[in-house]
Amino acid sequence: QVQLSDSRSTYRIALEPASEFLDEVTVVAYGEQRRSDVTGSIASVEPEDFNQGVVEDPTQLIQGVVAGVNVTSASGEPGAERDVIIRGIGSLRSGTSPLFVVDGFALDNLPSFINPEDIESIEVLKDASATALYGARAANGVVVITTKRGEVGATRMSLSTTTSLSTLANKVDVFSADAFREAVDRVGNLEDFGESTDWQDEFTRTAISNNIDFSLSGASSESFNYFASLGVQTQEGILNGSNLDRYSGRLNMTQSALSDRLTVNYRISAVHTERVRTDNGGVVNDMLTLNPTISPSTEFEEARLNPVERFDLFSSETVSNRILANFNPSIEIVDNLTYELNLGADYAEADRTTQSAPSPLSDDEQGGSLSTSNRENTDLLLENTLSYQLDIGFHSATLLSGYSYQEFRSEGRSTREEGFSNNGIDPRYQDNISTNINPIETDGFAEENKLQSFFGRVNYSYDSRYLLTATMRADGSSKFGGNNKYGYFPSFAVGWNVTNERFVNLSFLDNLKLRASWGQTGNQAIPNKITKQSFTESRGGNDTYPLDGNAASREDYPFGTVFTRLANPDIQWEVSTQIDVGVDFEMFNARLVGTFDYYNKVSDNILLETIPADPVQPTSTFWTNVPEMEIRNSGIELSLEHRSSPAAAFRYSIGGNISTVNNEVVDSPFSVLTTGSASGAGQTGATINGYINGEPIGAFYMLEFDGIGEDGLNEFVDRNGDGEILEDDRFVAGSALPSLLFGIQLNLNYKSLGLGLNFNGAAGHDIYNHTAMSAFNRGNLAGSNNTTDRATEFSNEDNGNSNTVSTRYLEDGDYLRLNSATLSYDVNPGLIGLNETIRALRLTLSGQNLFLITGYSGFDPEVNTQDADTNGIQSFGVDRFTYPSARTVQVGLNLTF
Repeated sequence: QVQLSDSRSTYRIALEPASEFLDEVTVVAYGEQRRSDVTGSIASVEPEDFNQGVVEDPTQLIQGVVAGVNVTSASGEPGAERDVIIRGIGSLRSGTSPLFVVDGFALDNLPSFINPEDIESIEVLKDASATALYGARAANGVVVITTKRGEVGATRMSLSTTTSLSTLANKVDVFSADAFREAVDRVGNLEDFGESTDWQDEFTRTAISNNIDFSLSGASSESFNYFASLGVQTQEGILNGSNLDRYSGRLNMTQSALSDRLTVNYRISAVHTERVRTDNGGVVNDMLTLNPTISPSTEFEEARLNPVERFDLFSSETVSNRILANFNPSIEIVDNLTYELNLGADYAEADRTTQSAPSPLSDDEQGGSLSTSNRENTDLLLENTLSYQLDIGFHSATLLSGYSYQEFRSEGRSTREEGFSNNGIDPRYQDNISTNINPIETDGFAEENKLQSFFGRVNYSYDSRYLLTATMRADGSSKFGGNNKYGYFPSFAVGWNVTNERFVNLSFLDNLKLRASWGQTGNQAIPNKITKQSFTESRGGNDTYPLDGNAASREDYPFGTVFTRLANPDIQWEVSTQIDVGVDFEMFNARLVGTFDYYNKVSDNILLETIPADPVQPTSTFWTNVPEMEIRNSGIELSLEHRSSPAAAFRYSIGGNISTVNNEVVDSPFSVLTTGSASGAGQTGATINGYINGEPIGAFYMLEFDGIGEDGLNEFVDRNGDGEILEDDRFVAGSALPSLLFGIQLNLNYKSLGLGLNFNGAAGHDIYNHTAMSAFNRGNLAGSNNTTDRATEFSNEDNGNSNTVSTRYLEDGDYLRLNSATLSYDVNPGLIGLNETIRALRLTLSGQNLFLITGYSGFDPEVNTQDADTNGIQSFGVDRFTYPSARTVQVGLNLTF
């Protein structure tokens, strides 16, 4: 749209868009392609479609926006980790995250350090044709992030500032003080301190967050452009004592020479983060279970701390720094033949200090404790690619070959000390003298991993109608032994641009493309060194022998050599084989755009650390590929968007996506491989969910609760009818993984006023409420600890009834959330006399997590307690005293000069 004005009238000229969706350029592996030529399943997300609000990492920007992508947070804590799952889970271990590629640099972890304001676009590569060129780490999909660059024209300066207020989004319905008194009187002995305290209010706060981002960009010509930015984020958590401060900077530059045959890209970003944490599990436990008749200022006579005082004893602070830089020159050697070099380095270091201050009133904290750790990670990248563009008549082809070498090193050291003076000085600022009672514990580690790869791709197009893509990548990893060091990952894809056929003449159909692909990708989801033998020294058990006849005690025996790991050069790569059939279309003069995909992904050669069947073994566990075992994922994905005419004063777009995931473990030789397990008194180690043959990953495996018997104790269903309730009466009660994901995006604009809404949700899954099992029981209530009315559900329940893992605590996890809502107004600078100094001025009011529809009784159904993992196998759907989620309101100002 263009507005023209003279002294008498203002004219609005709106250009009707030509069919453009399939002709846009999108980022693919090692390059760019016109969307019309893409044969893989790729979703592109631009900034106008990003989620708004307090955003800590790029994955939040696309939550609910891309079909087949499930983004969940481990908790509501600032800086909490997020699980990103594309098209289901295909591995037993925690290696289920996609590969993240930032400006051509393949990262080894989640790029949470990137300032969202610096991001130009995010592409999600989902099928094997799109991901196979990344080979070894692409089994779980690829997320490609492209940061901003300068544009030709006048230089620009932009300032963005936001202030946010966050509160506890949803309270757990524990007893009020009066209801608590009545409930305890019925089941136990009430300890009444005469007050009325809402501990959820006491331990939470209205958290204030501020963001300031400043950038400048420009391009003096097509041969030079730049983008530079600085960002400051200060975020308070809704739990007292939790904060996240982040300071970031970025410089992107591109310059060309030799008549634009030589182009050099240079990018560097740096971030400094300070994260302060509270004892999350302990605080959440307190805010839900503390006696509500206690006042926050109550002083106890016995050796007992007030809850607020106990809270103040603990602190944890992590300070981290990260620098990511890459140097990327390319030169067109002869016409259409281009060589490109990519040199990169990613360096990160973090220091963590955790302390409990001493107190004479608490036996647990007397003397205090101090734990410190430091860690450094270095990632070095070298890539060489050679590409050739061929055009002969109706034939067009692009050939790409390349070599990649990446080296990862991680090292760290930690200490733990106990016994400090109660002198008001933090333990980390005190001297500690090691004693036999409280010795100083130290530990250290160093790991190195190398990845060497050779790859190639051919893209062929005939008359822009018939498309073919073929790729091959060979990956060699130092994680594997000599017999299977390399994995080979091919893919093939075909496409048909139907609307380019002469016999297709439908006025309403702008673009239609059919595509199909097959390919394989790898997963090296194993720790370093597990293919190499390792041993230790020991005097315990039968590990030693008294070679010296004068030995008087075991301390005089020599150390024996004991294997902790055997050499295993035969371990092979996990491999995911995927087929995809898809349709991309654009109709009614670019008003209706959509894509549909069916996929089927099968992972085999599953890697697992297992216990030997023969108990007489030199080691207690060993790593192996599980023969014949498969993890299958299949489903459909549909994305649609309808846009109004851009010529109207009132404009709108409404879009949505829906995807299904059918996950199944096939031919597993194990009855159950535990993933999530219980913890706590009398519960530790009990299976909550796991991998079970013929069931989805994360299947909940437990007893079926059948009420309370006449004796006041649990009754469970005798599923096998043998008259006893034993382990073999457990059954699959549900799945932690949603079978349906969906998102809805609505954008409304009237002249300069805009409203954007983003909904997301999930269905077909359950959550195990470990918090309820541990805390909301009759025994705790009888001991004057607060609970919900679950503790009084059965009037005849015995106070000593056990908290057994069962369906009693399994709940429906389905939900619909208004993820973000943004009201914006574009102010005409001329109306306020600033048209000569300000190019654009936008005011925004945003809300995040404004409402949630769910039947789950905990803080939030989008949850996964990280420490429920078992032996490195990732858990799903377990909620145990998890940091609650926030509801946020944000005001913002965006200026462009």
